[in-house]
Amino acid sequence: MPSIARKTATFATAVLIACGVALPVLAQDAAPSLSAGTPIDPESNIGRPYTLETQGDWEIRCVKAPEGSIDPCSMYQLLKDDEGNEVAEVTMFHVGSDTVEAAATFTTPLETLLSAQLAFFVDGENGRRYPYSFCTKVGCFVRAGMSAAEIEQLKKGVEGLVGIVPVGRPDEPVKLKLSLKGFTAAYTKVTELNVAAKDGKGPEAPAE
Repeated sequence: MPSIARKTATFATAVLIACGVALPVLAQDAAPSLSAGTPIDPESNIGRPYTLETQGDWEIRCVKAPEGSIDPCSMYQLLKDDEGNEVAEVTMFHVGSDTVEAAATFTTPLETLLSAQLAFFVDGENGRRYPYSFCTKVGCFVRAGMSAAEIEQLKKGVEGLVGIVPVGRPDEPVKLKLSLKGFTAAYTKVTELNVAAKDGKGPEAPAE
C-alpha cells in the first residue's frame, strides 16, 4: 500500500501536470476578455477637492459633485503649532438661518482628550467651548454653529486661538493660532456661492 507521503507526492505531480496543460489554454481563453481600461477625465472625478481661490490665509475649497449637482464650497485653513507642525484644520461655510449664521468644523488629532472639549477665542476674548461630535481614522471632529454676532467678531478680529488638550499631556494644552487675515473676503465669497447654489449656479472649477 502506498504511503501517505507517496500519495501526496503523486497527487502533487498530477496537479502540476494538469496545470502545465491547462494554464496555456486559460491564457488563450482569457486574453480576449481582458480590459485595458479607459482614462478618467480629471473633471469627472466625483468627490475631488479643489481650491477655487485664496483670500489672505484662507482657501476657498470646493468638492466636485455629481453631474447635475452644485459643487459645495467652504473656507479652509490648516492650523500649525509654534514649531510649524500641522496639527488641526478648520472649515467654515455659510448657513444663513435665523439662529445659525455659519457652521465650522474643527478637525483635531486622534490623540485629543475629548472630555476637555475644544476652546475657541477671538483676540483672547469671547471664549467658548465646543464638544467633540465623533472621531474617525482621520481625526476627531467638532461641529460648531456660529451666530451672526460671532461672525462679526471674526470679521473685526485679528487672530483666533484654538485650544486642544492631548491625551498624553492633559496639563499641557496645545494652543493653535487661527489667522483672520482675509476672513471677511473669504466669508463673503462662500456666502455668495451659497446664495448662487440656491439659484442653481455653481462655481467654475479652475483649469487643470
